[in-house]
Amino acid sequence: MAFLSIPFLFIIIIVIFFLFSAIKILNEYERGVIFRLGRVLGTPKGPGLILLIPVIDRMVKVSLRTVVLDIPPQDVITRDNVSIKVNAVVYFRVVDPLKAIIDVENFLYATSQLSQTTLRSVLGQAELDELLSHREQLNDRLQEILDLHTEPWGIKVSNVEVKNVDLPQEMQRAIARQAEAERERRAKIIGAEGEFQAATKLAEASNILSQNPMSLQLRYLQTLIEISTEKNSTVIFPLPIDIIKIFVDKLSK
Repeated sequence: MAFLSIPFLFIIIIVIFFLFSAIKILNEYERGVIFRLGRVLGTPKGPGLILLIPVIDRMVKVSLRTVVLDIPPQDVITRDNVSIKVNAVVYFRVVDPLKAIIDVENFLYATSQLSQTTLRSVLGQAELDELLSHREQLNDRLQEILDLHTEPWGIKVSNVEVKNVDLPQEMQRAIARQAEAERERRAKIIGAEGEFQAATKLAEASNILSQNPMSLQLRYLQTLIEISTEKNSTVIFPLPIDIIKIFVDKLSK
């Protein structure tokens, strides 16, 4: 009886193995490319329950979720001959699982290598100032080029972001000096504009006061009142000649 149970147990194990090989379950974000004796069987399957013929069928699962690919730092020489290190991140996803499996050996590795070479090529054509101040335009250009080259692989590149730009120490010092000089230039321009506006207002005020001499005397008295309110022990203030002349004329009569 025990001898008969061994073949029976062996048959049960084989049946279980075949069931596990034949039944596959794919998640909502997964698709399965099925090969039957080496040939693709129709369109990708999934999600849900997939039935395969053991030994004859082979299924390759492909995820449709967005992949975040980190590009390692690349040595780039800009158009103005500045050596820098730049890294970036690429966001892409598979839109055609059949092409992603058949038309390219390893779409993840291929996209990574293409991203590195494209990053060096595009940033090498830009100057350092353009890389630092117009990064959004370079990101759009990188995304455009990558999406164009990965489209035959069934991959859609949705976004590319340049993360860090590492500059040599001497270049960092030069940029710091340039920024300081720019701030000084702006400060001098603002000071000159302020002096020009003040001089313009003073000229307008002098023209108004010259048309009415009494207004100048009233302004003089107002200034005396303002000075008297301050905590000054002694105030020396010259009197206008017109005021002194009035008293002199009265005394001479």
